[in-house]
Amino acid sequence: MHPTHVPLRLATGAYIVNSGIKKLKADDEAAEQAHGWASSVYPVFKDMKAKDFMKLLGVGEIGVGALLLLPTVPSAVAGAALTAFGAGLTGMYLNTPGMTESDGIRPTSDGAGLAKDVWLVGAGLTLASQSFLSGTRHAAKAVAGGVTGAAASVAGGVTGAATSVASGVTGKVGSASHSAGDGVRGLLEGAHHAREELADALADLAESVIKR
Repeated sequence: MHPTHVPLRLATGAYIVNSGIKKLKADDEAAEQAHGWASSVYPVFKDMKAKDFMKLLGVGEIGVGALLLLPTVPSAVAGAALTAFGAGLTGMYLNTPGMTESDGIRPTSDGAGLAKDVWLVGAGLTLASQSFLSGTRHAAKAVAGGVTGAAASVAGGVTGAATSVASGVTGKVGSASHSAGDGVRGLLEGAHHAREELADALADLAESVIKR
């Protein structure tokens, strides 16, 4: 649960749980009234007994309130449940004759008490949408981090390969230069020895001529 969701979830959760407990304690007259009103808008409840309907409604409200109050329940789940619950109440308000003005939206004096249930839809959508957007941002950051890491790994691999190639080329060039230097030095030393040998031979030849 995000810290900013705590006030909204506590307020709505406590309100709905209290409403559910009251419905479980409702008398027969209140049950008949609620059942008749709900079944006129949602025919699926017509064949249900008034007390059973009231018990079902009370348990449902307590369940929705518990989802909001439990910190381990994600806000997306709690918000979706609250939105569905509020939409059901808002549907009863909009479809019950005498509850709205001629425009079908603004409440009459009789419908003012029901029109307030629209805030449950707003609260549920706020929780669900904020949770969804927060999850989307985290996913986007994770993807961006993965792409950045992959790019860094590729760049590191390319840099390492380039360094290895450059080192190999430098080594080969250095080795070739060293070998060439050794060859030149060898040639020079050979020429020097040949010159000395030639000088010695010429000296011997000159000495032999003089003696004759």
